Amino acid sequence: MQTFNSILAAVNSIFWHNVVLYIILGVGALLMIWTRFGPLRSFAHGVAIIRGKYDDKRDPGAISHFQALSAALSATVGLGNIGGVAVAISLGGPGAVFWMWVVGIAGMALKMIEVTQSMIYRNTDDPNNPHGGPMFVVSRGLAAMNPKWKPLGQWVGYIFCSTLLLSTATGGNMFQAWNTGNVTELNFGVPALATGLVLAVITALVIIGGIQRIGAVAARLVPLMCGLYLSAGAYVLIVKFSTIPDMIRLIFTSAFNPVEAQGAFLGGTIGYAFLWGMKRALFSNEAGQGSAPIAHSAARTHEPVREGIVAGLEPFIDTIIVCTLTALVILSSGAWNRPPDAQLASPVVVARGAGEWTIESGALPPGPAWQAGQDVFLVLDRGVVDENTGSSLIELYGVVQVDAGRFTVDWLSYSGTRAPTIPSDGVYINYVGAALTSHAFDRVHAGLGRWLVTIASWLFAVSTIISWSYYGEQGIIFMLGVRWVRLYKIIYCLLILVATSGIVKSDAELDALTGLGTGVMLFVNIPIMLVFSREAVAKFNDYMNRYRAGKIAPIR
Repeated sequence: MQTFNSILAAVNSIFWHNVVLYIILGVGALLMIWTRFGPLRSFAHGVAIIRGKYDDKRDPGAISHFQALSAALSATVGLGNIGGVAVAISLGGPGAVFWMWVVGIAGMALKMIEVTQSMIYRNTDDPNNPHGGPMFVVSRGLAAMNPKWKPLGQWVGYIFCSTLLLSTATGGNMFQAWNTGNVTELNFGVPALATGLVLAVITALVIIGGIQRIGAVAARLVPLMCGLYLSAGAYVLIVKFSTIPDMIRLIFTSAFNPVEAQGAFLGGTIGYAFLWGMKRALFSNEAGQGSAPIAHSAARTHEPVREGIVAGLEPFIDTIIVCTLTALVILSSGAWNRPPDAQLASPVVVARGAGEWTIESGALPPGPAWQAGQDVFLVLDRGVVDENTGSSLIELYGVVQVDAGRFTVDWLSYSGTRAPTIPSDGVYINYVGAALTSHAFDRVHAGLGRWLVTIASWLFAVSTIISWSYYGEQGIIFMLGVRWVRLYKIIYCLLILVATSGIVKSDAELDALTGLGTGVMLFVNIPIMLVFSREAVAKFNDYMNRYRAGKIAPIR
């Protein structure tokens, strides 16, 4: 597993290099300026569209504008909003939130244009079951430019679908299942694999019905889960109202100043905050990734730009509203830089082998409700400053065990040329992803996070998993045809069980898994967007000109 994680880290270092992030942010800024801040200008019109004022059942498509938005939001408003934000803050610090906001605004333009492109080139041979997405944009678009380019467009479409399937398996499926299994086991002691089994059964029952059932389920789930989560978050912010101004100030100052290590937080440089804010925001709202256009392509409309305007609302809802709420809960509760959960009795660094170091410690002291199999960590000082965290501190993980009625820790090893030191005897419970958000709610009101985040994780995970199953299904149809869809759905459900079988243990491993899927899709889709952006921008400007001239009126 360590070798596998090392390979993932090496690949991710390419896909998530700062230069790549600058390019993505630059493309979003370019499209925002090119459309004269189109997503903001058309915001009110987008709200009217999803309210059904422009729905016409005679238009080609399978689902309404609201159902298409719900299906896409059910894929984006997921565990990325609960667990992804927690990962960003725990590794990048409060400054990561600022960069999430920047990506959220730029993402509105990215999402609007990529969906408009997919609506222009979607396949409506069967008006009641249209197909679309970047694979259709590049294959049909290049063929329209020059018939000789058709094979090239088809191959680029295959490449995109390959990245789509990778992201479907990791971020769209396994990340959601793992987080749900982890937080359910932490809060209620239910084995993660049992959670995976239930999720797999629910997913199978929903995805059998295709996009119409997915859209119908999403249209009910999204308002419910968002309303539940936002209400609980609002309660926390009311309780912690006096701290909110300081938290907002901390977010802005941390975005441009290094944050020193404190408590459970190991520290973070400006670049590290930028990296994590960008990565988790892009993973959460999927702007520029090319996934959401697949769901929106099923919308019932004859105006490509209309659905693009609807899509532009997604990053605002996902990142600016839901992610910000999660971030403020984590920051105001102090969960991100919390003190130790207990103090160990004289832990000692010992050699386990050549260049391998571990900890010897006695029984855990009374305090938290220790559980066998619980992940914990101790902060060590390796004596060498890390360029990302700005400190020399590292986390050494361990697993709680029961020995003759006493709780002890089986510590893992640290590899280094010299023995690390122990600056503090404090031991921390390892809250990863959604578990950290759950702990943040619990710190404000005991039991709130235990129930809220567990329920929200289930709702968010189910909605995201079923929507991403449709994305992967469309990739299979483009590459191999409809006859392979059944086998794909079986494998997709089995991956839920794989994710909850205990293969992921830390924030870094979690990021490596999801970052790979998101990174490869962006790497392929952004060039496709740029090639066909001129046409999409022209159609958007034409649509808005007609709308302002009164030539586009509500149907009801």
